[in-house]
Amino acid sequence: MAAAFNFPGVYVEEIAHGLRPIEGAPTAITAFVGRALRGPEGQAVDIFSFADYERQFGGLWLDSAMSYAVRDFFANGGGHAVIVRLFHADAAGSPPRILESGTLRFRAASRGSWADQLELSVSAGAAADAFNLTVTDRAPGGVMEMYENVSLKNGARRVDLMLKGVSALVQWAGANLDADATAPALPALPSLPAGGLTVPPVAGSASDGTPLTADDFLDPDCGLRALDQLYARNSLFNLLVIPPYNTAGNIDDTVTTAAIACCELRRAMLLLDAPAEWRDPVQAASQFPGRFHALSPNAALYFPRVDMPNPLRGNRIESFAAAGVVAGAFARNDAQRGVWKAPAGLEVVMAGVTAPSVPVTDGENGQLNALGINCLRSFAGRGNVVWGARTLRGGDDLGDPFKYVPVRRTALFIEESLYRGLQWVAFEPNDESLWAQIRYNAGDFMNRLFTQGAFQGSAARDAYLVRCDAATTTPDDAVRGMVNLMVGFAPLRPADFVVLTLQLPVGAGLM
Repeated sequence: MAAAFNFPGVYVEEIAHGLRPIEGAPTAITAFVGRALRGPEGQAVDIFSFADYERQFGGLWLDSAMSYAVRDFFANGGGHAVIVRLFHADAAGSPPRILESGTLRFRAASRGSWADQLELSVSAGAAADAFNLTVTDRAPGGVMEMYENVSLKNGARRVDLMLKGVSALVQWAGANLDADATAPALPALPSLPAGGLTVPPVAGSASDGTPLTADDFLDPDCGLRALDQLYARNSLFNLLVIPPYNTAGNIDDTVTTAAIACCELRRAMLLLDAPAEWRDPVQAASQFPGRFHALSPNAALYFPRVDMPNPLRGNRIESFAAAGVVAGAFARNDAQRGVWKAPAGLEVVMAGVTAPSVPVTDGENGQLNALGINCLRSFAGRGNVVWGARTLRGGDDLGDPFKYVPVRRTALFIEESLYRGLQWVAFEPNDESLWAQIRYNAGDFMNRLFTQGAFQGSAARDAYLVRCDAATTTPDDAVRGMVNLMVGFAPLRPADFVVLTLQLPVGAGLM
């Protein structure tokens, strides 16, 4: 209600302006799916440094190409990764390590031979029914966990509750400690000598499982589907890396196809390593046609692999998959220049790389570039750099509007940002008032990108367009509870507008 201005003075009145600023979505959260030495299985786990990875997934491991890729990602400027550990059990099922003494029975927090280094000791606590639990990982760089005055009895410090969701090393595996009328008698705490006792592992060794197969990635209850967990907690990923896992040093075609579909669904991009058998540019050019069943703008291919020292083999120079390096370079480029700048050029140096595994000449680069294969090059005095920015739809003969990586990623960024920033429309009446608010807010977002240099054009009208009106949303759309927003932008290359259409549900419960 307007204030009654009936005497001299200063009046304050709040006026709704309709602006709900749309924040830019993240652009370089990178998901890695593969094998790891330890850690939770089939869960999408956020990490923010390689030290995080070492703590939760065990660090570098010769049998895990993913561990090297994650290291390279952070070494090249990455700041936020999502790890999905997959595990392929051996014939015996690869159960987790068990440590047991009398009624005290614990299991390793995850499967793998890392648990052979666990040492668990128990000493008397402050009360007669309490004990102190110390768990030590004896591996180099391992950690120690201490839990004081825990108990087998029901209460706030019951041992299974104290360990659950907290310990990275062990979980309770003994009798059910829930006290109810139907439960058997709770186990008694064994007598503890003055110096305490050690809870030894049962006979045998823990197993690291066997190499992954395509089925591990395609498992509907795990695999790539684990990335759905991110969206359940209102998070996301922008880049996807699947390091080589099979005996040929590649990933299976079925996994590539599924990963591309996942990226298309989630507005993300898959970074692909060149097949291990591509030993020279001629072979790459001849085998590329038909090699990938889905030529998607949501994927980009990089050739060749890169030579780097392997610290687990005395720093011997070996060939590694490059996607982790490239993903880190993407993240660094986004932070420094913006997602609309091509993640390639002399400033996009590959840290930690000794040299590309295969030298590429200018002529060979031109041939591969025309096919949509991005080259990794070495230039005297400049170092090792990413020297290509095309999607799998980047072949000159295709003429695709999303030929270039920065154009596709800018479009994905705009789509994701608008989708997340316009969730408030869901329960609004679908009329001209709503359309005007959508135009206002989407236009404000696009104008901010324009002022940051994300688009071509010296004036806003030449750089982008925003439409949301009776022409984009028909009466039938309104009846179905949908509003259509059309956004176009002039990308930083000689091209026409790229036009995006977002369909948003509105008027829920009102129509």
